[in-house]
Amino acid sequence: MAGPADLDGIGFGYRPRAAYACDPARSRGRFHPEPESRTRTPFQRDRDRIIHSTAFRRLKHKTQVFIAHEGDHYRTRLTHSIEVAQIARALARALCCDEDLAEAVALVHDFGHTPFGHTGEEALNDEMAPWGGFDHNAQSLRVVTRLERRYAEFDGLNLAWETLEGLVKHNGPLTDRDGNGLEEPVPRAISAYSALHDLELDRFASLEAQCAAIADDIAYDAHDIDDGLRSGLITLDMLCTVALPGRILDAVKERYPDLDPVRTGHELMRRQITLMVEDVIATARANLGVLNPRSVDEVRDAGRTIVAFSPRMAAQEKELKSFLYANLYRHPDVLAVRSRADRVVRELFDAYFADPRKMPEGWREGLDRAEARIKARAVADFLAGMTDTYALKEHERLFDRSPDLR
Repeated sequence: MAGPADLDGIGFGYRPRAAYACDPARSRGRFHPEPESRTRTPFQRDRDRIIHSTAFRRLKHKTQVFIAHEGDHYRTRLTHSIEVAQIARALARALCCDEDLAEAVALVHDFGHTPFGHTGEEALNDEMAPWGGFDHNAQSLRVVTRLERRYAEFDGLNLAWETLEGLVKHNGPLTDRDGNGLEEPVPRAISAYSALHDLELDRFASLEAQCAAIADDIAYDAHDIDDGLRSGLITLDMLCTVALPGRILDAVKERYPDLDPVRTGHELMRRQITLMVEDVIATARANLGVLNPRSVDEVRDAGRTIVAFSPRMAAQEKELKSFLYANLYRHPDVLAVRSRADRVVRELFDAYFADPRKMPEGWREGLDRAEARIKARAVADFLAGMTDTYALKEHERLFDRSPDLR
């Protein structure tokens, strides 16, 4: 059977790539060995497996900022992930990296998120505090290595090493060379898996994973402005006081003085994405010129992130995030809904932990006799996989009164 190297030159998606890029023909393989595909690279197969997974479909009813049923046009985790993937591909293409790997990491990066966005994660982390807490990145790894059950021969999606590396380390190394956590202890799910299938937690990830990570920032900086404008919680006049959107709006108003507010907002969003993408490409190319990595291992050992904003853009992006936190994420209307969502997650966890028989078949078996740590993690797995709508439905089933999240 042909391996990846045999496909070069016969038109199955292989593109010219730089020496520092991940080469699918030299992938480190999968935890469970599988025959190579005759028509797809390992990273293309990973992308396809991610898209066809149950976890991917669930993202369509998971909160980004606004609860999904507040409006049909607000972003969800699914639409956000698709936007991140588009930007990640554009960056990878410009840097002569493997676009399919960048896309796969972008599409899988939010698999571990709970219902109700960061509210659900914070509530679940509190509930799980006695048993190691809850971390959405570690949960993403659990989903793709254990919880997805689609294949006859293994649990999870059996993704390539490079995709798992990108999922776990897209924001940088997790440990020093002695294995000590850099900012906080490494979540048990990550350390336990890495002990079996070494993800080299002390090294940086590939450029493809770095493209996905910064694409995440670019996407939500832009679309949270769009959703904020749509909600009425922020206005164009408010954005004029922030350096990055302010200078874009000045240019839009100069060219289109009579443009209506809706089109002005869309013009702002698309121009901001373009500015940020072009800034990252220029900065990454400059970094590559200085470091001159001749292999992906030299990228991993570079000692710093290569795909990054310029100092000026980084400062403006930080200012924009501060604005969004103060005026959108922490807006009283958003916080009121978050408070009610927090109650849903906590009460569901407590109910399932007290009586696992309240969970469906396939989740509750054996938990009535399990030790507390195992029972808690099973409850967290079940809860984290829920969509917003399913969590509300379950709460209504188990409790006399459920909070209104509208």
